[in-house]
Amino acid sequence: MDIIKSRGQDTKGRAEKAVAGCAFVEIKATIPPQQVEHVMTRFDLHAENDDERFIYFFDTPDLTLFASGIVARARRRPGGKHDSTIKFRPVEPDDVPERWQSVEGFKIEADASDRTVVRSASLTMPVKKGLIKQVVAGEEAIGRLFTEEQINFLLTLTNRRFDPATVVVLGPIESFRWKFEDPALPWPLTAELWRRPDGQEILELSVKSPAIQAAVIYFGFMAWLAEIGAERDEHQQAKTRWALEYFAERHDPGARSAEAVDQQAVPESAVADGKGVAP
Repeated sequence: MDIIKSRGQDTKGRAEKAVAGCAFVEIKATIPPQQVEHVMTRFDLHAENDDERFIYFFDTPDLTLFASGIVARARRRPGGKHDSTIKFRPVEPDDVPERWQSVEGFKIEADASDRTVVRSASLTMPVKKGLIKQVVAGEEAIGRLFTEEQINFLLTLTNRRFDPATVVVLGPIESFRWKFEDPALPWPLTAELWRRPDGQEILELSVKSPAIQAAVIYFGFMAWLAEIGAERDEHQQAKTRWALEYFAERHDPGARSAEAVDQQAVPESAVADGKGVAP
């Protein structure tokens, strides 16, 4: 989206094409490690005023799914709702079957950084409280976290079946999330801090924009980052890759996998009856 250096017919509609098919665009920037503490202090971000989450990923030890653009995850919010998500990226919105548009939990979104714009499609479903902990402890099968509808959703996008019996638990990442405002920026901000078990952290700042306003808000957000003195993170990488690669490198081949509990994903009858999924 680097269209500020030149204007004219060559740049006309470039941003519009990049986010076509998406109602909203999330514009993101990671903060360099040496500036994380400064940003947290400046905006009064601390554990007492955050929305805490624990995020678990499900992939093969060599990250076969992630390499194919597939992310399978579950999120546990202490005292809040739990859910699971199947996401695929990149997508062409026109290639996503229209029938998913009416399914609650479905969305197409675009993530924009100072390097690229990536569009994704995802389907999120509620999960019964306590189930994520049971899966991680080996008391329930990984397949119980994902519905047949989510598996079929992925099939329609990639012609590939997500098989819970072939993946392991990777995580959790401890996540802290804040929503706040700054007088110098006309749009609400979101900050999300991910913390790995080794204590390393990654902080991401973002604003959400209607797609039609993406170009204006993109440059406004980047100008605001420059104004507050936020350095560009030269090693910027997506949070998911940062987390997955860490856990995959440390995965114990002898640890519990899906097969240790159940060789099968949740049967269709169980999904239809609502077992393993919050009503």
